[in-house]
Amino acid sequence: MTTARTGRARQETVAAAQAALAAEHATVYGYGIVGGRVDDTRAGEAREAHDAHRARRDAMSRAVRALDAEPEAAAAAYALPFPVADGEAAVRLAAELERRLTAVYADLVRAATGSLRAEAAAGLREAAVRAVRWSGGSVAFPGLADRA
Repeated sequence: MTTARTGRARQETVAAAQAALAAEHATVYGYGIVGGRVDDTRAGEAREAHDAHRARRDAMSRAVRALDAEPEAAAAAYALPFPVADGEAAVRLAAELERRLTAVYADLVRAATGSLRAEAAAGLREAAVRAVRWSGGSVAFPGLADRA
């Protein structure tokens, strides 16, 4: 019984880590779009976020390997949630990317233990802060608001 539960918990952790990795792949792609459309006043913020997500993506890839799983590869392209034709839409996209990450990292916090859980909590916090910066608004429980 304990072995089955441990195996299920490991599978949940691997699935949540893979989901976080996939979300980071998509976010890195999305910030490529954001960076090309935002005005000069937000370009530095977009570059910083892009770099941070590349680093977080690499950390999640290492975390998946540490779980003895093969990290999911990035797709060639990702569907955007809406057309991004100008700077205003790019800002909305950045906020949406970060909001989506909070949910994925909340799932990983729930599934993981130890240092991976701490890493997931840091990812959730960073995404929540960026979501507020891009959107100008916040929610009481980032990552959980969509689940209510």
